[in-house]
Amino acid sequence: MEIIHGEEEMLPRVSGVETDSDYNLVVTFRNGERKIYDAKPLLQLPMYKNLAKVFRSARVEYGTVVWPGDIDISPDTLYLKGTAL
Repeated sequence: MEIIHGEEEMLPRVSGVETDSDYNLVVTFRNGERKIYDAKPLLQLPMYKNLAKVFRSARVEYGTVVWPGDIDISPDTLYLKGTAL
């Protein structure tokens, strides 16, 4: 388990991310696990309306995946709904 601000985290945080042209994220977690997350369903949600325009510029900040325009996704979602590689 990783300790941040004196509290144990339940799930690992993100340490790296890659994108592909089919709206998949290949996510590396701080515990060394790698998972693929299909982000296509997010494109249908109002809060992700601009995601298609900026998807390839995904980066890691504060242990999760973020995009320009204040778009992000929970690292817990990426971990729990991602498929192990």
